[in-house]
Amino acid sequence: MRSARLLDVVGTAVRLGLAVVWLVSGGAKLADPLQAAVAVDAYEILPAGAVPVVATVLPLLELALGALLLLGVGTRLAGVVSVLLLLGFVAGLVQAWVRGLSIDCGCFGGGGPVEPGEERYLSSLLRDLGFLALALWVSVRPRTLLAVDRIWDGGGPMSDADGDRVPDETVVGRRAPGSWPDVDGTAVDDWPGADTADPEHAGDDRGR
Repeated sequence: MRSARLLDVVGTAVRLGLAVVWLVSGGAKLADPLQAAVAVDAYEILPAGAVPVVATVLPLLELALGALLLLGVGTRLAGVVSVLLLLGFVAGLVQAWVRGLSIDCGCFGGGGPVEPGEERYLSSLLRDLGFLALALWVSVRPRTLLAVDRIWDGGGPMSDADGDRVPDETVVGRRAPGSWPDVDGTAVDDWPGADTADPEHAGDDRGR
């Protein structure tokens, strides 16, 4: 149980860390949409007509992922989408590096063409691979603390410290309606009419 609890704590830190990454990245792009479009265009992958669309949708997607992860809503889905998005970022950086383009990735705002020799492909790739590792963790083990998901999956107020579902006190020890009490009478108080004598045998006790 303690190991599972420790993994929950680590997973919570991972989830919140990835949430901050997306919120900061999406916020920086949304604050300067023109520069975001320049950064997207610098990769020389998309047709000109698709650049402004991607530059507009991408920060909104990042902010949505950040909000979902921050609240712990749809954690696994947010993790899977994060993995796919980060794989796309990694692929974009690799192709730009291989093609010899001189650009800044623009992952956290800015971006676009830079002077030859000022590229930081290696550090950007290592950073994105680190974020990818966080996203993979959330995808594989989405169970975390302080998450709305824990209420939906039964890990909310009705759970113990380890997140196991605690049975409702109102049904523990109760018998099905109409069933007879146990021989030792332990369930007598838990069924309707249990304190009333059986009319078919009421006379037996009086005649003894």
